Amino acid sequence: MIKAIVFDIGGVLADLDAARCLKAFREEIGYPRMEEMLGLSEQKGIFGEMERGTRTAEEFCKAIAAESREGTRPEDVFRCLQTFITGVPKEKTDLMDALAEKYPLYFLSNNNPIAMDITHRYFDENGFDWKNKIRKEFLSYQMHLMKPGADFFLEAICQIGLPPEEILFVDDSKANVEAALSVGMRALHYEPGADLAALIMPEL
Repeated sequence: MIKAIVFDIGGVLADLDAARCLKAFREEIGYPRMEEMLGLSEQKGIFGEMERGTRTAEEFCKAIAAESREGTRPEDVFRCLQTFITGVPKEKTDLMDALAEKYPLYFLSNNNPIAMDITHRYFDENGFDWKNKIRKEFLSYQMHLMKPGADFFLEAICQIGLPPEEILFVDDSKANVEAALSVGMRALHYEPGADLAALIMPEL
């Protein structure tokens, strides 16, 4: 019996557009190497360091600005990175509103402070009270843990305080789903663009 639901964020709740983001870095600030770092489920290089929490968002923006077109400011890098997230569909926040009536909800995400600020603003625009309806956000940059590492899932299970088989995890990465299953959680693989409610409801 499922007693808690844990969502990944990017690709599951928040829509991502890697091509738009890469174009912004190339054309707006003349930084061509973002392709080496940007992934839909895991980031590399200094982007990965920001998501692991070993480099701050400010340090990331300054480092990219220093390697970009002359005159590029850290705030220009911040603006380019914002283009990665295109929105949070209203039907998904409506779904979370409905689920929150019956289940404690959590986030577990490889993420960074810039992306979380954007995502929170999209939640606010949809009228989703994430501060009260999400019990806890397990975020890589705060916890210094990364999916698909088992230690990230085990720490979340410990803090949630339920047996892993009573926790449902939803992610758009098969590797992350497999990692959650390996520690005993129930887990579902979400294909971006699919009906999230249709995937989850049969499991509850």
